[in-house]
Amino acid sequence: MHTIHLENFGFRTDLILEQLNGMSPDLDHWEEKDFSIDRLEITEENKQKYQKDVGKYITISFPDITDKDNFKRVEELLVQELKRLFATLDIANRSVLVVGLGNEKSTPDALGPRVVDQVLVTRHLFALGEVEEGYANVASFQTQVTGVTGIETSDLIQGLIQTTKVDALIVIDALASSSLERVNKTIQITDSGIHPGSGVGNNRKEISKKTLGIPVIAIGVPTIVDAATIVSDTFQYMLKQFSYKIDNMNNPVLKLVDQKNQDYSAHPITLTKETKKEILGILGNLSEEEFHRLIYEVLSPIQSNLMVTPKEVDFVIEKLGLLIGNGINKSLHKHFNPTN
Repeated sequence: MHTIHLENFGFRTDLILEQLNGMSPDLDHWEEKDFSIDRLEITEENKQKYQKDVGKYITISFPDITDKDNFKRVEELLVQELKRLFATLDIANRSVLVVGLGNEKSTPDALGPRVVDQVLVTRHLFALGEVEEGYANVASFQTQVTGVTGIETSDLIQGLIQTTKVDALIVIDALASSSLERVNKTIQITDSGIHPGSGVGNNRKEISKKTLGIPVIAIGVPTIVDAATIVSDTFQYMLKQFSYKIDNMNNPVLKLVDQKNQDYSAHPITLTKETKKEILGILGNLSEEEFHRLIYEVLSPIQSNLMVTPKEVDFVIEKLGLLIGNGINKSLHKHFNPTN
């Protein structure tokens, strides 16, 4: 009989909340309707527990930002968190380089370039002495992927820093998630740096204060999930639907609601182990994590664990680029407004 070595297969994610499963006594959690912020500070004292680099980690979760009101609220929260983080590093009054990582020819990986398109750059104006009070010294740059340039992104950025003599770096990159619900609906901010490509198994050289010598703020949004995640999440939704049907089988109101309008997504999984096994056989005995790892093992050897992104990703990436670009501008430039 084939033995399933589940420990050999991990979740593909760049999000610290997913690595923690959202559970930690050190998390500072804030919530308002469908919006939430989770802050975690990793120190020398607790870094062994989290197996992450020392630094501040901020996660903003939100609903669909193609909605005008949602967009505005997320932008407000982003500016709030960036200003707070910039203040601790004294970035607002220093020269800053904003770098967009990724590949602009691949839409899910084009977040960095889209953000840089929106950044208000002033470094050339400072050189001419033509900048009004209330504007920061900001430069920007769009990198290409190493497969195109043949140059490590971190080496390229190090050369830029040595040439421009900037005081701080902001990098933007597309991330990977292990949850469908977080794709394009989460912004992660950290001052611990970034390992480009780590979420999709293409780990590049670290970009951080340790390697570059200046403060590094990394901003990312998960734009992709792997096929194993989609299958696993679908399995969990199936269990939720079974629970919803069983728990409401005698509910007369449910009979008046069309099946396609029955929202079971928030319903808890109430099936007993015996019921799960009766419905799903041996799969019913697996935990959510075990099922995910099983699907990962099944798909990986046949190269079918594809990285997937939503069909409307083109429009959403444009919106996210505008949102994060505005957030950076409003956090750095006191007098910024979208018309200037």
